[in-house]
Amino acid sequence: MCGIVGYVGPRDAAPILLEGLRRLEYRGYDSAGIALRTPEGKVFVEKRAGKLTNLTEHLNGDAPAGQPGIAHTRWATHGRPNDTNAHPHTDCSGRLALIHNGIIENYAEIKQRLQAAGHKFTSETDTEVLAHLIEERYDGDLVAAVRSALAEVRGAYAIGVMHMDHPERIVGARMNVPLIVGLGNGEGFLASDVPAILEHTKNVVILQEGDVADVTPEGVRIYQLDGTEVERDVTTIRWSIEAAEKGGFAHFTLKEIYEQPHAIQEALRGRVSPAGEISLRELDAIRDKLLAAERVYVVGCGTAYYAAAVGAHLVQHWAGLPGTSQIGSEMRYSPPPLDERTLVISVSQSGETADTLAPQKLAAERGATIVVVTNVVGSAITREADAVCYLQAGPEVAVASTKAFVTQVVVLELIALYLAAMRGRVSDHRLRTYGIGLRELPRLAADTLKLAPQVKKLARRWGDVRDVMFIGRALGFPIAMEGALKLKELSYVHAEGYAAGELKHGPIALLDPDTPLVAVATRGATYEKVVSNIAEVRAREAPVVAVATEGDEEIARFAQDVLYVPATLEELAPVIAIMPLQLLAYEVAVARGTDVDQPRNLAKSVTVE
Repeated sequence: MCGIVGYVGPRDAAPILLEGLRRLEYRGYDSAGIALRTPEGKVFVEKRAGKLTNLTEHLNGDAPAGQPGIAHTRWATHGRPNDTNAHPHTDCSGRLALIHNGIIENYAEIKQRLQAAGHKFTSETDTEVLAHLIEERYDGDLVAAVRSALAEVRGAYAIGVMHMDHPERIVGARMNVPLIVGLGNGEGFLASDVPAILEHTKNVVILQEGDVADVTPEGVRIYQLDGTEVERDVTTIRWSIEAAEKGGFAHFTLKEIYEQPHAIQEALRGRVSPAGEISLRELDAIRDKLLAAERVYVVGCGTAYYAAAVGAHLVQHWAGLPGTSQIGSEMRYSPPPLDERTLVISVSQSGETADTLAPQKLAAERGATIVVVTNVVGSAITREADAVCYLQAGPEVAVASTKAFVTQVVVLELIALYLAAMRGRVSDHRLRTYGIGLRELPRLAADTLKLAPQVKKLARRWGDVRDVMFIGRALGFPIAMEGALKLKELSYVHAEGYAAGELKHGPIALLDPDTPLVAVATRGATYEKVVSNIAEVRAREAPVVAVATEGDEEIARFAQDVLYVPATLEELAPVIAIMPLQLLAYEVAVARGTDVDQPRNLAKSVTVE
């Protein structure tokens, strides 16, 4: 959520900052702003509500020369999305500028005290209290002032701070919100995500909770809030800036849908041999803890929750352990049994999802074993984990998740198979069968994406559809929910996913000739039941689109349109079955003219509860 960019060094900061913000637009935002130290020793601030182009067109290429500088794209939490509430914010003197991602929970009481002391506020934001609080603590040492101010606040933050008295310094700090430091040749950077600075450096320091970074052209020194200096590793980013660009596709979303065969292959790399042998070395070190587990909770939010539902089903099916999926934002308020006999698998693409971090922390405090499934190395979710299984999917730029979902499902399948093998619940022969099936998924995924022309024709007929229902059973149910979510996110069409057997318990009342139904009806143990549910729908004259297995001729008797996917093992089918639904959501969104890569009101990483 939101974007932070900071620069200190010999070059003019404005072009670097504005380009960095452009590369962070995928995160979702409603205003943008920039602050620079001018050669005259003043702090220049400009900010505008709306898209980044509103800011750049207002500047008209005329941002003053100068450095250091900070820039921000805001997604509103406290205060309306307007010019005044946009970041950066300044102190009373105008000598200090600050940008902030997150929420300051005790801002109201701090603001009241600062106002009583004579501070003048201009915005409705919680962020502005930080600028005034640092001003109050500042006596010439900017790093110490930041540390002192942050010791008083509660909540989540990633901040960047500059001061006209410090032309060779920017200060960053994080707590529960991602922030990295980039190390260049005689220059330094701050960013909320790698793409913002990858054009300038591949060497980054991933800040940890409570870190305060003093960034200068010579490097970075990192302190904890009590002033203790700490060392953090330098990470070299292996992927190129081109990997975060569209690569000829009309949208990042479409590019990432088509990257899924490769992403699956990468998720399997080093984990499944050509002969189908499965190894998950990330879990070997905690084998004893996994053997002691008597129950498993798979936790996620949004798309990650639907991946978690697939994972929990397979943990129970394959490993014989009670397995349930948990919505991260709800789990902590009605927690299930959590102790040393509990395994919690946390699923988050970004590794920074606040609603997943909170229950994970609670589970860790109660002695549960924590396994994390994430795409981002060094992210917050990995800090309290006993083991981490990375997706290895590469950067995902579009707000709506596609390749992260399929790789989450693949990695959760590997974890479930690992648990089953460890507990003696699956034979070596059967395990290799699943391994060979997994190795086939990249090829099957590429074949599935050949449905795109058929899906595009279908989507054109849906340009004016207002409501769509999705159904599935067993492993098809979370795929139905994820398909509905994608359609909602991308096209703003109202869509709901249901367990197919629930149709006759109420939702079927919504179906009519103007309300299509999408059925996940791939071959499996519940196939005949799903077909029966489809027949019930057709009797109500609702149009039906079925996702079915190649060779299934019976389904065409009930469905107006059939999207045939390649045959695979039933337990692996979710990876393939979701892809036509991703294409459908994308094409409907294009037909309706929505902002596909940055849907309204959404952010890529939800870092506040």
